[in-house]
Order: sequence, then C-alpha cells, then structure tokens
Amino acid sequence: MFQPKLSLGAALALMGTTGALAQTAWVSSEKDHAITLVDLKTQAVAGVINTCKRARHMQLAPDGKRLFVACTESGQADIIDVATRKSVGRISLGDEPEAFDFSKDGRALYVSAEDEGALVTIDAATGKALASVAVGKEPEGVKTSPDGKLVFVTSEVANMVHVVDTATGKLVKNIAAGKRPRRMVFTPDGAQLWVSNELGASVSVISVKDLAVTHTVKLELKGARAEDITPVGLAMTRDGKTLYVSMGRANHVGIIDVASRQLTKTVLVGKRAWHVALSPDESRLVVSNGLSDDVTIIDTATAKALKSVPVGRVPYMAVVLP
Repeated sequence: MFQPKLSLGAALALMGTTGALAQTAWVSSEKDHAITLVDLKTQAVAGVINTCKRARHMQLAPDGKRLFVACTESGQADIIDVATRKSVGRISLGDEPEAFDFSKDGRALYVSAEDEGALVTIDAATGKALASVAVGKEPEGVKTSPDGKLVFVTSEVANMVHVVDTATGKLVKNIAAGKRPRRMVFTPDGAQLWVSNELGASVSVISVKDLAVTHTVKLELKGARAEDITPVGLAMTRDGKTLYVSMGRANHVGIIDVASRQLTKTVLVGKRAWHVALSPDESRLVVSNGLSDDVTIIDTATAKALKSVPVGRVPYMAVVLP
C-alpha cells in the first residue's frame, strides 16, 4: 500500500502527538568508514551506509533532507540523502576537518581545521573555501548562534572559546574556558552556551550577552578519579531544563538540571562514552561508546539504560532521525 513520505517537520509533529513513528540513530564509525543505522524501536542494527574515510562529525542540513558527514582522513563531507539513505555528493572540507556547523541560511559551513588552527568558511554547495580566521591551536567544536551572527569555536590547546562575527569574519573575543574544551550547546533561548571541558571534569556556562563564563558545573562520580571524568558530548532538551553530558573514560552519562546547574544523576553506559544524541521525541538518548564499539540506548523518562547495540569499530557520534 502506498505510504506518503513526510517532511522532517511533519514527522516531528506527528511523533509528538502519536509517538508512533520509528526513530533511527545514524552512528558514524571512525575505523569502518561507515554509518550504522540503529532502529530505536527494535534496538537492532537496521543497515549500514558506506562513506568516506574516518567518518566523525555529522549534522543534518537546515532543510532537514540531507545529512553532512565530515570524514577526517578524506578531508571531505559526504552528503547523504536522508530519504534514500544514499550519498548524493561530496565536497572538500580541507585537511583534517574536525567539526562544523551551518550558517543560519544553510549556504555555508563553518569548519574547524585542526592542522591550520583556523575556522574556515566553506560554500556548502561547492566546497569552495570562502574565508578563514585564525583561532587557537587544535580547534574542535563549532557552534553557530541561533541568530546566525556569531560562531563559537573551542580550542583544545588554548583552553578557550573563540567568538567570530559572521558578518565581518573577524575574531571578536577569546573566552577562557576549562581545560581542553570540546563541544557546545545553546539553551533554547540562545542566552547561554554550555561547553564541555574534557580534561577539566566540568562544563562551563557562557553568557552570550556578556561573552564570559558565568558558572562552572563540576562533574563527579563516586569511585571515579577526576582525571577519568572526561566530558565531551552534550545534548539539551527543547525545554532547556535538562542537559545530558557524556563522561568519557568514566563510562557514564551525566544528567544536569540546567536551572540549578547541578549534576543530579548518572547512568552507566559503555566504554569511553563519547557523544550523546536525543531522539526527536526526546524519549531516548543514544550514547556512542568509542572503546566498546557500541551505542547505549537510554530511556530518558526513567534514566535507565535499555540496551547496548554493537555498531562497528570506534563509533564517534550519533544523529537520531524520524
């Protein structure tokens, strides 16, 4: 029987009212040069998509139809059509691309270039480099502000978050963060930027208005040494009340109450919990475990791990799509 295809927005709306649609985690593998698809309903692998070399950071384009996959060894982004699950093209991202984010209009990619120590602006259609601005050594996370006016870049070596004005392409502020800052997420109102500090066992809270750190949330785990708590991945709920953070070598995910800035719960997952991703209906959290070659699926309502699913060698991150 014919079943009409839904747009991403329509699927999310229907899911919010019925909870009936399937949700699939797309998990990048650094060693297998592939993306493994995990059906969150059956909690089983539903397919594998071959991609370019050392697939790492992934992000859905603003149109909701294409997934861009950054491949560090290939120096490319593989562009995958979400509906057909097939590659529709590749563009250059330069040498050793780490992470990226889209401009507000989706026409450009802001890419952290590790070897260059720069934030590079790339045409999302052609892969042509449009601009470059020097930042700290080993830039990692990239996040565009909700209004599209600023891009934030973490530097693992400088222990800073660099702020770039998108209109002028100029560096406007260097914000001292914790030790080895990695990834970032905005609160829904865009007022705060939360930053994971991998070697600081903490998360920094930055005021976007003041471009300054206002709070530091320490991460602790009974029985774990501080040096084993190595946060990287972050995911925030749409209501802005809860933040999930991977705790790296501590093999746990932390749950933070955003209002009180307190770590309230931890959940045991696989080895080296690296990145976290919420499902569109926020009923599941998918954790990429880089050293146990699996993902852990967590029920967010109960904060319980449901199952760990093997997904290939060195899974890096997941994106969950309806």
